[in-house]
Amino acid sequence: MARKRINMKKIRGIIRLKETSELSERQIAKALNISRPVVAQYIKDFRSSGLTYEQTKKMPDSQLLSLFEKKRSGNAKCEKLIEKFPGYIQELKKTGVTLMILYTEYQKEYPDGYSYSQFCYHFQVWRNASKLTMHIDHKAGDKMFVDYAGDKLEIVDPKTGEIHSVEVFVAILGASQLTYVEGSFSQKSEDWIRSNERAFLYFKGVTNAVVPDNLKSGVTNSNKYEPRINFMFDDFADHYGTVILPARVRRPQDKALVENAVKIVYQRIYAPLRNRTFFSLEELNEAIWVLLEQHNNTQFQRLKISRRGLFEKIEKQALKALPKEKYALKQCRELTVQFNYHVELREDRHYYSVPWQLKGKRVRVIYDDRIVAIYYDNIRIAQHKRDRAPNKYTTLHTHMPANHRNYAEWSPERFIRWAQSIGGNVAEMIKVVLKSRKHPEQAFKTCMGILNLVKEHGPDRLEKACEKALNFGFYSYRRIKNILDRGLEEDLFSEQKEHSIPLHENVRGSKYYQ
Repeated sequence: MARKRINMKKIRGIIRLKETSELSERQIAKALNISRPVVAQYIKDFRSSGLTYEQTKKMPDSQLLSLFEKKRSGNAKCEKLIEKFPGYIQELKKTGVTLMILYTEYQKEYPDGYSYSQFCYHFQVWRNASKLTMHIDHKAGDKMFVDYAGDKLEIVDPKTGEIHSVEVFVAILGASQLTYVEGSFSQKSEDWIRSNERAFLYFKGVTNAVVPDNLKSGVTNSNKYEPRINFMFDDFADHYGTVILPARVRRPQDKALVENAVKIVYQRIYAPLRNRTFFSLEELNEAIWVLLEQHNNTQFQRLKISRRGLFEKIEKQALKALPKEKYALKQCRELTVQFNYHVELREDRHYYSVPWQLKGKRVRVIYDDRIVAIYYDNIRIAQHKRDRAPNKYTTLHTHMPANHRNYAEWSPERFIRWAQSIGGNVAEMIKVVLKSRKHPEQAFKTCMGILNLVKEHGPDRLEKACEKALNFGFYSYRRIKNILDRGLEEDLFSEQKEHSIPLHENVRGSKYYQ
């Protein structure tokens, strides 16, 4: 029986955290919201594969997953059972529900599962472990707790006098309690990300994890057991080499530190600013930061050291280095490749190509202000410079099937160069044909047809035929082909004859009567 498959992002997260951090298996499990035995098994399978972390980064999801599919073992039975225990706790609170009833339902779903005695044993072990009271001992450099204050500040529009509310972002380090505060216009993802980023810049380093409350700009689904992280926030965390560890639902101890920090911010920042008027966000933040420095340099009541002093002493060196570049805000879309091997970025109404073989496939499109990157099976299969021109196509030559590629190579310049290599009259004919259409591409097939006549009739005859056609204002493939098929290109000067007998498909050449 196969164990439950976790998504590939979490599998890759297990490998990344084990190979690039000093987190224990238990800490990794907590950071990724999966059980420690599952983490241990994936690490064991990874180690036995003989691969390096760098090698796995280049592997498609399907190939990496196959390594673990082959190694799944019997502990899957236990994992399946443990997944049901949180639900069983709720069921047992209902009238008449017993462990025997739950076991009977379990046995129907898993006929080859545990016996009743084993079922009860695993449940008892899990329940006892779950009842342990957790003492939170914040380690230096481990977590940054973030949230918005419930109360807002205000700024006044200097032109209209209109009052605008300002959100107040608060971040605090777990061990030293060094705090960062700033105002922003909203709690939208862009403002949320930039506030988190400026907190890292203020601390001059990155923690192992970021602990947000379950607000929508950071967490799209606040599920008790497996919260879903907003794509942009998750991507931001990857860029900074940290993980997102949302505060657990109905677990006040997870956010006690930041909530206490908010209370202190009310006293040490809000209160001193209450009678001041600010006319811009920049002006307000400057005032906030002056008071923030006073707060961070004030000694704790029970310690003879300030938050800043404690940070310098125990936490500064424990933070990870900042990346060389700031995070570029990105969006993500899951799109289906259209029949013309392009995907549409609807906010721009612009189309971008992928390899033609992926027609009809679902791909992930990740884009920022400059770049549009397209992924299939976790492998980047296309990257384009972002173009906001509506109803236009950005197409790479290598993405086209052969027949489309040949057509894409056609251009007025190419046809003229080709014609010049045959003769001056041929070149003049091609120029006239190109100019006779509203758009040059409408003439491409005509040009191709005329130039290909050289294969059957040779350059000299085609040169003469084009001269004759130019003299009489005939600018079509069909007319030139008729001249060649009937051998009329040699009689270049019988203008009167040509005028008296119009040239058309029914005119017979001299060879017809021989």
